[in-house]
Amino acid sequence: MSEASFVVTGATGWLGRRVVRALTQGHAEMAEAGKGGHKLRILAAPGEAADDLAALGAEVMYGDIRDTATAKSLMRGADGATVLHLAGLIHPKTPKDFMAVNFHGVRHVVEAAQGARRVVVMSSNSPIGASRNPHEVFDEDSPYHPYMGYGRSKYAMEQWLRRRIEAGTAPELTIIRAPWFYGPEQPARQTRFFSMIKDGKFPLMGKGENRRSLGYVDSLAYGILLAAAAPIAAGRIYWLADARPYPMWEIISTVRAVLRDDFGLTVKPDTVHAPAVISDVARIADWGLQALGLYNQQIHVLSEMNLTIACSITRAQRELGYHPLTDLREGMRRSVAWVLEHGGRI
Repeated sequence: MSEASFVVTGATGWLGRRVVRALTQGHAEMAEAGKGGHKLRILAAPGEAADDLAALGAEVMYGDIRDTATAKSLMRGADGATVLHLAGLIHPKTPKDFMAVNFHGVRHVVEAAQGARRVVVMSSNSPIGASRNPHEVFDEDSPYHPYMGYGRSKYAMEQWLRRRIEAGTAPELTIIRAPWFYGPEQPARQTRFFSMIKDGKFPLMGKGENRRSLGYVDSLAYGILLAAAAPIAAGRIYWLADARPYPMWEIISTVRAVLRDDFGLTVKPDTVHAPAVISDVARIADWGLQALGLYNQQIHVLSEMNLTIACSITRAQRELGYHPLTDLREGMRRSVAWVLEHGGRI
């Protein structure tokens, strides 16, 4: 593989597919970072559909990053390549899978990538945690407060990567933290989010003044590609998201307006208002279930709904020249349009 080549894990995921398309086909909104034409090797889990990515010219390998042999095969002949490690586990069958994928999987890839030019690793807001203070905004120097099993696995991953950075071991490493995604090629869980808002069933906890940072998926892809290329990004951590965090009431109101005004859907004018304590109870239940080795996605999501998870993108703007590609209203419009154009129902 040439020095201009990329290796991408998690390529069949929501974000991964957008990154692969930008690297192969190009993306006009990303300027030089999205010029396309790159040679790629990608990793897909056994059974995942990757024919569309192979049709774009990507070399597809199948395997599991929990297996060291898979990581070694993936990186064979890839000296000088840029590795974008986007594979990760958000909602597992059991909590023990968090560490197996999000920590050990990263370790396997990085250790196999000694000849790579740089490895950009996708982290999350979860190692830093959440706040009850709607005015708090996290930056790259905010202290760690991992949230549940997912947060602990990403915390362990970041700590291991930072020790390698401090030791000066190869390859160069860059850590990206991203919050909730939204945008085209979304999974079913995002479509359910739209449907619940349309039907007036999405719960707004308290007054909905807690704030959430969101990231339009192509903006995140753009930031990742900037971080992969910039010399200054070696050994650095960056938050990538939209320009500002949004109060929950604004997110729901924006989606409602898009569904109603842009697509003519019948949208209930109100949403469910629930006491914020319901999220507190869900958080206790989530903690208890995970302590028992169990995981429930609905309870986990509900447990976060009254919390603030807001970040600053100032460092990425200053050092990488990063800027969000669109605003919340237009990004949500594109997301809904993609669902409807591909036969989905909201």
